[in-house]
Amino acid sequence: MALELLDITASGLAYICLGGFVVVFSLFSLLMKDKLYLNEVVLGTAFGIVIGPYAGNIFDPRSWSSSEGSQNITLEVMRIVLATGLFAIGIELPNNYMWKHAKSLSAMVIPTMAAGWLITGGILRALLPRLSYVSCLAIAACLTPTDPIICAAIVGGKFAVKHVPVNLRRILSAESAANDGLAYPFLSISIYLTVESSKKVAFGKWFLVGWLYQVILGVVLGVVMGFVFSHLFQLSKRKGFIDRESYVAQYIAMSFLTVGVARTIGSDDLLAAFAAGIAMSWDGHFNEQIEGEIFASVIDLVLNCACFIYIGAWLPFKDFNMPSLGIEPWRLTVLLISVALLRRIPPVMLLYKWIPEISSWQEALFSGHFGPMGVGAVFISTLALSELATPHNPPQNQEDLLALYIQPVVAFVVLGSIIIHGLSIPFFSFGKGVHGRTLSLSATLIGTGAIPDWVFWARPASPVTAVTMTSSDQGDIERNPGVGADLDISAVSSARPSPRLGISTLPLQRQPSDSNPVSDCDCVFLRSQLLIIWTECAPC
Repeated sequence: MALELLDITASGLAYICLGGFVVVFSLFSLLMKDKLYLNEVVLGTAFGIVIGPYAGNIFDPRSWSSSEGSQNITLEVMRIVLATGLFAIGIELPNNYMWKHAKSLSAMVIPTMAAGWLITGGILRALLPRLSYVSCLAIAACLTPTDPIICAAIVGGKFAVKHVPVNLRRILSAESAANDGLAYPFLSISIYLTVESSKKVAFGKWFLVGWLYQVILGVVLGVVMGFVFSHLFQLSKRKGFIDRESYVAQYIAMSFLTVGVARTIGSDDLLAAFAAGIAMSWDGHFNEQIEGEIFASVIDLVLNCACFIYIGAWLPFKDFNMPSLGIEPWRLTVLLISVALLRRIPPVMLLYKWIPEISSWQEALFSGHFGPMGVGAVFISTLALSELATPHNPPQNQEDLLALYIQPVVAFVVLGSIIIHGLSIPFFSFGKGVHGRTLSLSATLIGTGAIPDWVFWARPASPVTAVTMTSSDQGDIERNPGVGADLDISAVSSARPSPRLGISTLPLQRQPSDSNPVSDCDCVFLRSQLLIIWTECAPC
């Protein structure tokens, strides 16, 4: 009787795997994240591989439908995770951040992407000679953007909060969100040059469709929707029609709405979601209403776990060795190493002097290294595959070769990137940190009027120009050029909660002295500044 009632289905096993992983990971989450520096990206991918078709054979996303149907499922899973992630990054950046840092982002996003695209295309052409350079550029377009999901999971971790300055974490998050949507033009020109008979037609479509209709219209659509709904929410708040929980729900609702509208009209849905998030939080009203809420972090954890378990089970290991096509493990390994070393590091090292947020070559090296490829690469490669015709076997032209090569190559690099970038953060430090150790201050100020002993930990330093904080920037510290170049006072800023960007919910939080000793780098915290902070906080 019990055996007759037993109903083992793919969906049931998927629910068991996802729920079980999140439960077990949650039991040891503090140990994994704060002690071992392992996040859900690496562990979720490893778990997906274990239960996937090449190991446990419990969970196989490709078996849920036909080849085309499976691609659609993968495309939509990646789209949902990317859309919610990009919208959340836009929300959690400080007010007007994109406007104030437009110069830095312009120097960091477009030139770095273009250089990385061309360099990766050249590496692919050298290692996979059957592909033309244009076909190689199509694959390179999938590997060009920095993945915002892996980026958010890493820069929000404890290690990054302690060792990477807040301005660098923010610029990396903003760059990863912006360049993920800007991958469309790089992909579209390669696809058009491959499938169109005339270069004139290809470039015409690229400008009209790839740039004007997809990118520009996508940004305008996201900005308009963000501003309109931001004002509608403010009006509803003044009338007393909306509660706090409904604000928090917009993390999901607005990202879905924006992506749905953009996708329906054929525009850049990812860029629209990011633009909508920025516009929603432009004046700070939305952030004030959701301050202290952790719902977004919960959704972020669940979606990340589900996505990377899916990616782990989706990886086509059998396609990593197809000698008849010239795809061999050694070629893919050389490709991975070359892309990791040459795709971002040289361009960022050349451009960092034009990026004020990157103040040293060590930070430039870190920023160049920190270019993970993950959800965005899987999404773009699946999107590219949907634009190509079903390939013949054996392949008859470059379009067939591109369709056969694109996912195995991208999948191998994604797997390698998850391993490299997911595990390298704890070891990627210079001395005591990329930028010097952050001195986190946390003391229970009971308003007794007595000056606590920790105020005098700071050693006297030479006079510096006063440090100012703009209220509109929500903790974005601004300093005069050349003064306190190694100063990182993010921990004492009045930053709003932003788990994705690694900003603490408590502005003043001091770690135990044995785990965060005061070093020479910390001496920039002047006694006078600490007295001011204590004086302002003591009445609380």
